[in-house]
Amino acid sequence: MLYHCILFDADDTLFHFDAFAGLQQLFSRYDLAFDQTEFGRYQQLNLPLWQQYQAGTINAEQLQNQRFIPYAQQLGVAAAQLNHEFLLTMADICTLLPGAKELLQALCGKAQLGIITNGFTQMQQLRLERCGVAHFFDTLVISEQVGVAKPHPAIFDHALASLGHPAKAKTLMVGDNIIADVKGAQNAGLAACWLNHQQAEAPNDIKPDYTVSSLPQLQQLLLA
Repeated sequence: MLYHCILFDADDTLFHFDAFAGLQQLFSRYDLAFDQTEFGRYQQLNLPLWQQYQAGTINAEQLQNQRFIPYAQQLGVAAAQLNHEFLLTMADICTLLPGAKELLQALCGKAQLGIITNGFTQMQQLRLERCGVAHFFDTLVISEQVGVAKPHPAIFDHALASLGHPAKAKTLMVGDNIIADVKGAQNAGLAACWLNHQQAEAPNDIKPDYTVSSLPQLQQLLLA
């Protein structure tokens, strides 16, 4: 196989991440109606915070708490409590994307496997275990623990160090985020595969080494 080490993003690469369903379930416990319109309001607050987190201008705790402040004030509970409950809910409803387990089974023993995620510690290990795939991975690198987030090159270097420094030329990063996963990996000297579910256009300044639309397609590419 061409690559001796394969690193994966987590959300929307290996795992289905349905934030709307998780938030609906969370707020139903507080008898707060949460529809698509309210989800749009949440995203107006949440998405810029993620951009700041990836740029390194806020930390993980600030992101997690600030996105829930308006709801915390409305419900009279702590923002940290809402975030804690949300992450547990997301772990509960988490499912693997089609072909994820089959891909990992096919790669197991043929390459070192790892995850690099900008998601949060509370949720990551729990859902890996619940989905029955934790044993496939040689490393789990979480930005909250490392102190830097993708696309910063340091998080990719940290992952390689945790795997014993495999050759960058033999390492592939797979992810759905063209900036955090693809550009970030390439800036760190790694090859990158864009998991382009929606068959979107890549920005002119980013050219993935590979592009696939599904995990079964990725399996064919890697094991051909």
